This record gives sequence, C-alpha cells and structure tokens, in this order.
Amino acid sequence: MSARGDDGTGSELRHSTALLDVFATLADTLVDDYDVVDLLQALVDATVDLLDVQASGILLADPHGDLELIASTSESGKLVELIQLSADEGPCIDSFRDATPVSIPEIAAVAADWPRFAEVAATAGFRSAHAFPLRLRRTTIGTLNLFRTTPEALDRFESQAAQAMADVATIGILHERTLRESDATREQLESALQSRVVIEQAKGVVAYTAAISVEEAFERIRKHARGGRRALADVARDIVERRLEL
Repeated sequence: MSARGDDGTGSELRHSTALLDVFATLADTLVDDYDVVDLLQALVDATVDLLDVQASGILLADPHGDLELIASTSESGKLVELIQLSADEGPCIDSFRDATPVSIPEIAAVAADWPRFAEVAATAGFRSAHAFPLRLRRTTIGTLNLFRTTPEALDRFESQAAQAMADVATIGILHERTLRESDATREQLESALQSRVVIEQAKGVVAYTAAISVEEAFERIRKHARGGRRALADVARDIVERRLEL
C-alpha cells in the first residue's frame, strides 16, 4: 500500500488515520464476553482493506505448540496456509519459529527452499507473502500472514501497521480480564481452536444446503450471530447439530 501516485506524506496520513479507525473498532469488541474468533476474523478482514493485500490469515499455536489456522479471509489463502502447516515450510513457519517478521517479495525466488508452498501459492495466484509474529514478551503464540497477487515488498508503513495489528491480535487473545494465568491462556487458545473446527463444519453445512459459496455461508453465519448477539461458535454448533438452519 505504498503511496502510489502520491508524494508520500498525504498517503501516510490517510493510512495512519485508517489504522487508528481499525484499532478503535477492534477495541470496541474487547468487552467482558468478546468472541475471540470473531475478533480475529475482523482483524484479518481489516488487514485486507488497510494493507492492500488480497488475502490474510492468522495461525495460532495449540497447547502443544502446533500451529493451526484460526482465521482466514479467503479459501485460496486458507489453502496456502494449510499447505505450509502440512509441509512444515514457508514464511509463516519461519516467522513463528524465529519470532521475527518474514517477508518474501517474490515467492518464485524461494521455490527451491519451499517447493510445496511456492507451488500452491502460485496456483492460488499469490506472488508475495509476509508473516508477522504474534508475540507476548518472549513467547510467540502464532502469526499474522499476508498474501499479495503482485511481487513486491511491504513499505515501512505497511510493515509497522502489520506488526501493530499482530500485536492487537495477541492482546485480544491474552486479554487480561480472562487470561491472567498461564492455564487460562492455554484454555483460551484451545477453546478458540475447537470453536474454529465447529465453524468450519457449519460453513460446509450452510454452503451445501443453501447452494452458496463457503465465503457466503460464513458471512451468513456471522450476520446471524451478530444479529442475535451470540458467539459464532454457538451458532455454528446449532447448525452442525441441526438445531438451526440458515
């Protein structure tokens, strides 16, 4: 999201204002009974709008330290994330292990090192990838991952904004009102991951029964959950267990 066609100053001011708006919106969701999965989904949706990327996702470590997909903006991005996990290769894996940002401006250039990742990313139409760690002090609990269909590096603002949004995700997961002890942290992460499994099942059910895309199914579930002020996982569970039809 460089200042294309701009002198830079005005563009950075607009981008900074947009970033503040995103943080204000996300802060409004951090209430006593906030839904972690919905918060993280809102955050990855915001990164697509703010950072001029075509897909975004968040991976979280489970209690055993294994990464799992918790939020994604598209099915193509989701596939690339899952391939990284199964092949144990790619920028997201390295970012998590080293607790540092990893930027790949041209995915084709790393095909020799990460063949499966590069192949699937190319098939999905992605040319560059960037991963940012979700860090709490010395502990890394996951990564925020960005994908573009153009081969380019992130500019200074984009890198700073992406890391800031990764930090917001970390804060949301480890909110001090409910996560003051390490056991509570593990329980929250495990609960979020289990909720995502149910949500994925519900997406498939709604997509099949309503003959719509998986993305449309997910938006329908989110809209119903928000309209009824219910947790996404609760609505998804009702769908999977046939207590609710959308």
